[in-house]
Amino acid sequence: MANATRTATQETVIHVDDVGIRFRRNRRGRRTFKDLFASRNRRSRPDEFWALRHLSVEVRAGEAIGVVGRNGQGKSTLLKLVAGVILPDEGSVEVSLGVAPLIEITGGFVEDLSVRDNVYLTAGLHGMTRPMIDARFDDIIDFAEIGGFLDTPYKHLSSGMKVRIAFAVISRLEEPIILVDEVLAVGDKAFREKCYRRIEELLADGRTLFFVSHNERDLRRFCTRGLYLDKGRLVLDGTIADVLARYDEEYGPA
Repeated sequence: MANATRTATQETVIHVDDVGIRFRRNRRGRRTFKDLFASRNRRSRPDEFWALRHLSVEVRAGEAIGVVGRNGQGKSTLLKLVAGVILPDEGSVEVSLGVAPLIEITGGFVEDLSVRDNVYLTAGLHGMTRPMIDARFDDIIDFAEIGGFLDTPYKHLSSGMKVRIAFAVISRLEEPIILVDEVLAVGDKAFREKCYRRIEELLADGRTLFFVSHNERDLRRFCTRGLYLDKGRLVLDGTIADVLARYDEEYGPA
């Protein structure tokens, strides 16, 4: 196991303090900033629910954390908070280092642009300069194994090919924190194993990992620490073995 001898440093890189986030059932997407600030001054509406509530977590540099729970319990919401994609209604989230998010396959990619243009656009949005992208471009394309589709519009790629290029780009970023949310489940077995070996390389390099998965074997492979979420609340923060055992007792294998 790649994480067997890894130890985290004492530096706290993610601090989630008593966070709560509320969604509406009858509206698509998040609320406006006006709604966000107004919501702090009133009670919950009947059409609202708490995706996360009273959640506090500290993450140290170099930790590999698996987030466990049934569908709809707040796992992806937590990763989006860490990524800065959404804001909390209560509490605060502080992230002191850069984040490389592989949360949604199409996140940051433009459907009508070519694969080539999307590589430069997405990597650029994550802070890579043109010379940096030029230097990594061949490695990205070789890893994704889609060299014959460089000038194909992104929207014409299959789901598996989108995963390939998304992971290839994000895994070449130099951000210290990596967020992975189930997307690798779309890829084929051989490429998934290739991605997993890349994750192990990043962990060996001291990166911090948040890994959401329903695959118990993968969670044990990468993670030493686990967070078990249920109904938007943190049930258990402990070793990945203890967290999976608790989850298995209540709901069966992750």
